[in-house]
Amino acid sequence: MKLIYNVKDKPKFPQLIVFAIQQLLAIMAATIAVPAIVGNDMSASAALFGAGVGTIVYQLFTKFRSPVFLGSSFAFIGSMLAAFAGATSMALGYLGLIIGAVVAGLVYVIIAIVVKFAGVKWINKLMPPVVIGPTVALIGLSLAGAAINDVFSYGPQDSNGAFVMSTSIWVSLICALVTLAVVTICSVYGKKMAKLIPFIIGILAGYAVALIFTVIGIATGNDALLVIDFAPFKALVADGVGIKTFLAIPDFTFLTAIKGVKDFEWSYVATIAVAYAPVAFVVFAEHIADHKNLSTIIEADLLEEPGLHRTLLGDGVGSIAGAIFGGCPNTTYGESVGCVAITRNASVATITTTAILAVLISFVSPFVAFLDSIPGCVMGGVCVTLYGFIAVSGLKMIQKVDLEKHENLFTASVILICGIGGMAIAIGKVTITAIACALILGILTNLMLSKKAKAADDDKDAE
Repeated sequence: MKLIYNVKDKPKFPQLIVFAIQQLLAIMAATIAVPAIVGNDMSASAALFGAGVGTIVYQLFTKFRSPVFLGSSFAFIGSMLAAFAGATSMALGYLGLIIGAVVAGLVYVIIAIVVKFAGVKWINKLMPPVVIGPTVALIGLSLAGAAINDVFSYGPQDSNGAFVMSTSIWVSLICALVTLAVVTICSVYGKKMAKLIPFIIGILAGYAVALIFTVIGIATGNDALLVIDFAPFKALVADGVGIKTFLAIPDFTFLTAIKGVKDFEWSYVATIAVAYAPVAFVVFAEHIADHKNLSTIIEADLLEEPGLHRTLLGDGVGSIAGAIFGGCPNTTYGESVGCVAITRNASVATITTTAILAVLISFVSPFVAFLDSIPGCVMGGVCVTLYGFIAVSGLKMIQKVDLEKHENLFTASVILICGIGGMAIAIGKVTITAIACALILGILTNLMLSKKAKAADDDKDAE
């Protein structure tokens, strides 16, 4: 796949801003979803600020050679909830979020030091294409349910989880399909800018259709047509028009965490460490998968240059920085990788501009309100393409793998079935995700069978 903009290319400034907004839209839903899930009055705008800062830190560590955005990590949701559950006050819970991110970041630093001195050959041996390919595919496939739930986000479900066809379902589906159709048509048939910003055009088209339905719903009193929730806009003027209507400082995590220092106990640190450290090892595997996938897209091995030790340090320290401001540890985003793959824009300047925009926009109340108001069905139409590209990227990695060999066939089979089947394991407060379990079993299967295959090859050579 030929890139339109390579890693070191710098689009013209007006284009750069548009490309950055597109990347921002691609990562937005997931980034602000994590604080919404964790609750405890966590701020979506602060999480957005933290993601921007974390990405800038990552780019500094990777010498601006890795075109990927860091957003709020879903893997740490259980750990974040544990920080609040073990706290004696809300403020201590916020302090726990920062302590946990530091613990996770230190795990990354330790692994990075090991990689610096041991190299990455052992990584490639543990995770050859037959292991990493199906794992990358799983990252996309594991998100498929979330995309479809977004597509039908305004419709009822029966006891079996099937969506019941109703007016609201049809409205959601139409908005999602319009978004999906516009994104794909722009990406395949678009000329010049249209080909480079399919997500922006698709989201605006889907939003316009949703707005039409909503206006009709308001005029006719039909609640099933009310796709867009204007509550974020109403909140801007709830107390009258003032400075906060246009600009507002996010509720940064560290401001609340400072108040929790008086309740601090060392036993609480142990609770946090147990909740965060094991998850960091799990996310490490996904970190490698994302960078392997991105490497195939830009046709340059990021594990070699700038080096896995640098990407790990950037991810770890970026997570700490992100949590200090937004409470959420960061991680490299598959949505960002998918956006790079679809638009063929791998410019690091675009990613860096996106990070700066994320920081600035977190203060702009109307824009944050607009992002909050984008209907789930519209984002679902976008996510179908984004998550699909991640899955297909993984499948492309195993194109050159000889699946006629049973050792390869069984390795890929174990990973796909365990991952798609949802083999997640909870050990106390730590959850080993299905992707991590599948990857671990895939590595073990490959090591076990490859040794036998190597022995068989040696016997043939001896004959």
